[in-house]
Amino acid sequence: MALSISAVVLLAIIVFILIKKSGLKAPHAIVCVLFGFYLASSTIAPTINDLTTNIAGMIGDIKF
Repeated sequence: MALSISAVVLLAIIVFILIKKSGLKAPHAIVCVLFGFYLASSTIAPTINDLTTNIAGMIGDIKF
């Protein structure tokens, strides 16, 4: 059985856990979110997208 989860959902869960358990303050999380939005509209966005797609593909190819 394969489990598929969106990267956005996974990152949202990680941010929520960091806020609750690791002392990440809400303003810091907001700055990180805004940085992500601005980074997504930059010229480096396709490179980051290719990198994350390739890493996800490599992880998906691992046989347990």
